[in-house]
Amino acid sequence: MSDNVLTKEGYIYGEWRKAINAAAHIASSIHDDTVGKKVGMRGGVVAGIMHFDLFPPILAKVFGQKWFEQGTISLYFTYALLHGEELRVVMQTPPKDDKDTQVETQLESRDRHTVARGTVSVGNPDEKPYLQTLELENSPREELRILKDLEVGWETPLSDVLETKDTLEKSLKNCEDTVKWYAGKSPWGSAILPPSHTARMMQVRLPFEAKGVGFYGASELRYLNGPVKVDTLYQTKGRIIAVGVTSKTEYYWFESHLYEKASNKLVATMRHMTRYMKAGSPLYPEIPTKQ
Repeated sequence: MSDNVLTKEGYIYGEWRKAINAAAHIASSIHDDTVGKKVGMRGGVVAGIMHFDLFPPILAKVFGQKWFEQGTISLYFTYALLHGEELRVVMQTPPKDDKDTQVETQLESRDRHTVARGTVSVGNPDEKPYLQTLELENSPREELRILKDLEVGWETPLSDVLETKDTLEKSLKNCEDTVKWYAGKSPWGSAILPPSHTARMMQVRLPFEAKGVGFYGASELRYLNGPVKVDTLYQTKGRIIAVGVTSKTEYYWFESHLYEKASNKLVATMRHMTRYMKAGSPLYPEIPTKQ
């Protein structure tokens, strides 16, 4: 846990932490060294949502337990890290007398790359989270290859999700930073889930196998009636809100919701973008992969 948080000239700096490539074992994924290099990365890269876990220790100090109940992280990922490379949180110092506030934040690497940029907030500030301010662009279907069968408005059915205490305990070694409430009793009773775990629970699974190498481009997690707890049954559903293409990738955006099944209470929402590298797809034979 980040015990030494530095405040200097209007900014808060978290401690340096090592990025963890927990998915390095997944063959044919961008997290694998061979695949990552073939599509133009420096190697197998760390999933962006893993970096969510750097924030709670700092936000707990700044905002208290309220952040886990009504807090938001909204990040656009700009530079992919390899396993073991170090990064830290940099965020604006929030005003002390404002219970509902949002500040800008970024993640920076040891060699001064901006790994992600966005906002964090607590309560219900007037400003929109960073990803909510972006204009989402759709592309004509004829320009798409990997995602040509994905339509804006497509929804996933409501499905049950749950994470057990045993599963959480086994995976905590892959958290880039932790708080004590992940491992035992919390102010809400049982242990709570790290943000990266909640984000994985809320992912939208496509109705077909995308022929490309995917990676996370942006992600926003917002707690409305949090936190998300272990051994508690939830339900999630999602909706595609944009599908498009760039010079190197195809992408889709979705929004998803997480409900506590017993009460039907809306616990959290998510906005997220996944990209697919053209260089890693057989549907773009004109774009060679690196050898």
